[in-house]
Amino acid sequence: MGKNQRNRNTRRVSGDTWREEIEEIISGASGGFLFGIPLLYTMEVWFIGSYVRPPILVAILAITFLIILSINRIEGFRPQESETLPGAIAETIETMAIGIVCAVIMLVILKRIDFQTSLTEGLGKVVFEGVPFSLGVAFSRSLLTENGAAEDNGREQKPRSDNRPGYLRDTMADLSATLIGALFIAFSIAPTDEITVLAASASSWWLLIIMTVSLLISYGIVFASTITNYEQRRQQQGLFQTPQSETIISYLISLITGMLMLWFFQKISFADSWYIWLRYSIILGLPASIGGAAGRLAV
Repeated sequence: MGKNQRNRNTRRVSGDTWREEIEEIISGASGGFLFGIPLLYTMEVWFIGSYVRPPILVAILAITFLIILSINRIEGFRPQESETLPGAIAETIETMAIGIVCAVIMLVILKRIDFQTSLTEGLGKVVFEGVPFSLGVAFSRSLLTENGAAEDNGREQKPRSDNRPGYLRDTMADLSATLIGALFIAFSIAPTDEITVLAASASSWWLLIIMTVSLLISYGIVFASTITNYEQRRQQQGLFQTPQSETIISYLISLITGMLMLWFFQKISFADSWYIWLRYSIILGLPASIGGAAGRLAV
């Protein structure tokens, strides 16, 4: 009996360790998406990565490694700091690996890398796009930690009454935060030609994939990251009552916000078909939804 109990405890500890590891990786990836998405929508970076020679790419990786190593010695994406240099080096390798994997996923989603892409061109794009994603992973705790989390944790949580003013106040707070976050990230992307280029290469099925990825990343930033106050958001009243409804409604707000930004910058007009409006909005909705998710962390 004693041996069986120890085995169960060992499995429980092992399961908790794996869950914490996955949550920390998701937290780091969330910061990577938030920091790396704007540069991902930059045509010049695509072209630079197409012709830069391997020795320069190695030098870029080495410089990025040193920068992230210095960041991790102060504050990495994990809650616990690395007390030794080998530990900081290992965390730096993991940070860059997460950033590069995120960059590869997004380059594939946006069809900047496919089976026709040469190895040299693909590596160049991955390295150049992987740098901001890796920096975002390293800065994830600073980017995504709620300012008031420390104060809220030390304060006794009061029961929230289900009254109408509180319902409306919480709903408007989340709506405003989503709108502001979407504008902050996507406003500088909306007037660029990258939206037109990406929309032209995306089929209807591919647009559905982009929508799915937008929802998953938005959910991961707000609800799957260990550095956000998940329990506090579950107490939120209003339309954003559950993680599923909050993610879907926030994405719709980000989609509409992106549509208005595209119209503002004359990338779409009322003479265009509804399908053009939808295609362009879904492409811009990816960075807009990520910005909207980050904005909701502040409320």
